Amino acid sequence: MPGKESQKVKSSIKNKLIMLMMVVAVPFMVMVIYLIYALHNYSNAYDRIVSNMTVANSYNLNFKEEMDESLYKLVVGAVTFETIGEDGSLQDPYLLLSQLRSEFRNLMSITTDGESRVWLQILMRDIDTLEDKVDEVRENLEVENSYDENIEMLNNNIYIMTELVQDDIQSYIYYQTKSMGHLTEQLNTRVDIFTLFCGILLALLMLLVVLLTVKIVTGIIRPIQELSQVTERVSQGDFSARVHVDSDDEVEVLADSVNSMTESIEELVQKIKEDERKMRRADLRLLQEQINPHFLYNTLDTIVWLIEGHDSDKAVNMVMSLSEFFRLVLSKGKEYITIREEEMHIKSYLEIQQVRYQDILDYEIQIAPELYQYKILKLTLQPLVENSLYHGIKYKRAKGTILVSGQLVDGKVHFKVQDTGVGMEPEELEKLRSEIIKPCKDTEKGFGLANVNERIRMNFGLEYGMHIDSVSGKGTCVEIVIPAVVYETIGEQDET
Repeated sequence: MPGKESQKVKSSIKNKLIMLMMVVAVPFMVMVIYLIYALHNYSNAYDRIVSNMTVANSYNLNFKEEMDESLYKLVVGAVTFETIGEDGSLQDPYLLLSQLRSEFRNLMSITTDGESRVWLQILMRDIDTLEDKVDEVRENLEVENSYDENIEMLNNNIYIMTELVQDDIQSYIYYQTKSMGHLTEQLNTRVDIFTLFCGILLALLMLLVVLLTVKIVTGIIRPIQELSQVTERVSQGDFSARVHVDSDDEVEVLADSVNSMTESIEELVQKIKEDERKMRRADLRLLQEQINPHFLYNTLDTIVWLIEGHDSDKAVNMVMSLSEFFRLVLSKGKEYITIREEEMHIKSYLEIQQVRYQDILDYEIQIAPELYQYKILKLTLQPLVENSLYHGIKYKRAKGTILVSGQLVDGKVHFKVQDTGVGMEPEELEKLRSEIIKPCKDTEKGFGLANVNERIRMNFGLEYGMHIDSVSGKGTCVEIVIPAVVYETIGEQDET
């Protein structure tokens, strides 16, 4: 898949996780900010009311007493308006009124409750009226013989007005207290609503987080599981396995890379298999070329010799054996044949060779009939038999026997080709053993044995193949192990 290496991630796993955190964090941050803002407003309103009540309470406790006492002392002549400030126990009535007016005017500017503002307005008017009454007292004090009138004014006007001012302040405090209670009720209501809202929002957030988490985790886990399944199939040799991921993240890029890698491996494996098939065909042709010419020449010479000796029966049998031999060699181009056919092949070969080497060659074939159903690579046993004849029996220059046996052991077919020939010295045996495990093209001797061993290992696996034992002067035993696989007519045709 060209171009996948440079594919850009549209929605990375990191971004998905950040989005999940934002979905959780942002609503909580909004709730916290709102809660802080609401508490701050409530705290300010509460502090403002408490401050207003503190100011009002300070005048509520002291103003009437100080104003009444100061005016009484002025009326009875204990002090004058000019000297009243010199007495540390008394307050100038005008100064008291000015301070009261200034403080409550400030309260007017910051008070938000409507009823409290109404009482502040009434208070400001009563302060003005009280100041007018104080002015009248001052004017009367400047007139001689006005004591009784001032006392009457003090009792009927001043004391009444200071009482009204004190009532106004108390009413203001009452409504401020009521406003505080109302504010507390609002706060409790808001807390209840906010608690309910937070509960609902928390439940929705939890549901949303669960859904998003499941979606994101599933979007990550499922492709990884699919990747795992595909890689498992690839590890088992199924290179056609592909994974399809559409997640727009790193997993999709990884999946595309795995697909690209698997495709490359599949192409490489197919190429290797094709090369192996070509090599097997080449090796088979090479082996056949090695066997056929000399064997054919010698066999034809023997047939001619039999005919010239008027031994036509043997000549006919030899021709029939030769025909059977080449029929099985060709085998319609098949690479695999049955063990029964391989047995017939080596039997034809030995029958031909026994005519030529009747003075030195005996043979025996002991292959269990139960093995006939299994398949074997063509030309597996014949090179071993030929090797026993030419390198064992002939060099003995005396009568020798070749024994071919086969049996089934634990699901594997074991063949042995034994001869009573000259055998090998240990050094020669070790050298031959090392030669047969090499690729046949790299062997210096034992080409036919190496070719058989290589073809078996290539087709059935490295746990199968050939083993050689030999004792000098006693003979050689070559053992072949292949899997017991039933021959199937369909699909056994060698590819060309």
